[in-house]
Amino acid sequence: MSKVFSAHAVSVDGYVSGRTPDGDKEFGRGLGDAPMLFDWYFDGDTPSRLFDGFKLSEPSARVFDTAAARVGATVAGRTTYEHSSHWGGGGPHPTAPLFVLSHRPAPEISEKQTLVTTGIEDAIAQARAVAGDKDVALMGGGVLTSALEAGLVDEVILHQVPVLLGGGRPFFQDLPEHVRLRLIEAVPAPGVTHLRYEVAR
Repeated sequence: MSKVFSAHAVSVDGYVSGRTPDGDKEFGRGLGDAPMLFDWYFDGDTPSRLFDGFKLSEPSARVFDTAAARVGATVAGRTTYEHSSHWGGGGPHPTAPLFVLSHRPAPEISEKQTLVTTGIEDAIAQARAVAGDKDVALMGGGVLTSALEAGLVDEVILHQVPVLLGGGRPFFQDLPEHVRLRLIEAVPAPGVTHLRYEVAR
């Protein structure tokens, strides 16, 4: 059966975006975006084999492309979908279909995207059905949290950037109980450390 995993760039203190100058915590607004979390996508000399325009360090390219090659479908939350400008009607992955989890209508959904309103279990089940023998990638802290609560996540990959943002939008949301992780790979690279965890069951 395919695996379900999430991969995201985070600060050492667990944020995916920083505060704006006025203290706003919303993602995607001006200086609060914390662009240094994503510098490693572009400041290397090794082009990604899967994503046009990405030039990473050699170790980062190896980790990034290995994870990207696993993806057969993606599930994203509504907030991530909105803040990513709907991925222009496509998806975050160049070939994997996108499933958007939302509890309200989304008239902007394109014919290349699928809206799922019946919960995380259904979204992942639909994504698995089209992923075949590949894996399902989760996009966004809300979707990851819901999937962790449902016991559906196999791996969490954190691209940890050596910066303390001191505030902003945290990647992980509140969980009703502890989730234990097992570190199965750690790859240091310029400007980032790639940490791959297995969810302990």
